[in-house]
Amino acid sequence: MKYCATCGAPVELRLPQDDHRERHICTVCNTIHYQNPKIIAGAIPEWADGRILLCRRAIEPRKGFWTLPAGFMENGETTTQAAARETLEEANARIDVLGLYAMYNLPYIDQVQLLFRAKLLDLDFSPGVESLEVELFGEDEIPWDTLAFRPIRYTLEHFFDDRRRGNFIFRNTDIEPPAPR
Repeated sequence: MKYCATCGAPVELRLPQDDHRERHICTVCNTIHYQNPKIIAGAIPEWADGRILLCRRAIEPRKGFWTLPAGFMENGETTTQAAARETLEEANARIDVLGLYAMYNLPYIDQVQLLFRAKLLDLDFSPGVESLEVELFGEDEIPWDTLAFRPIRYTLEHFFDDRRRGNFIFRNTDIEPPAPR
């Protein structure tokens, strides 16, 4: 950050009084600009026969790989609204959000990802602008080798295990950076 979003003056990194981190502070109006993690909200849309709706990404990162519908939460919406909106935007699919299933902390990229169990309301879905295609997959049909992100893989693995046991439990996991290649 170089300039204040409030008044446009230059900012500098300083330690605000009673804080423990350097922050961008305006040199003129003294506004402190906090930078906080981004929240990603998404859904595990399940059809009545147990298949899960996945989207093949049309955008980077991981263009061409499969994922659950998810994306950045917007100001003025709840996490469940964000999950439903992202599902509608990415898959033109309507869902009933059932409840929070998994939370992944990814501090190395400043994200918190929230995945909700959801019931797919109908089969009227199609790719949104961020998806190349959308498809329902049974557990044995999931394209495991071409899933876009580790939290999506973990979510689906746990989801199918929990469903077999008949007991869905909340997952809260810290994810470390991937090993260097």
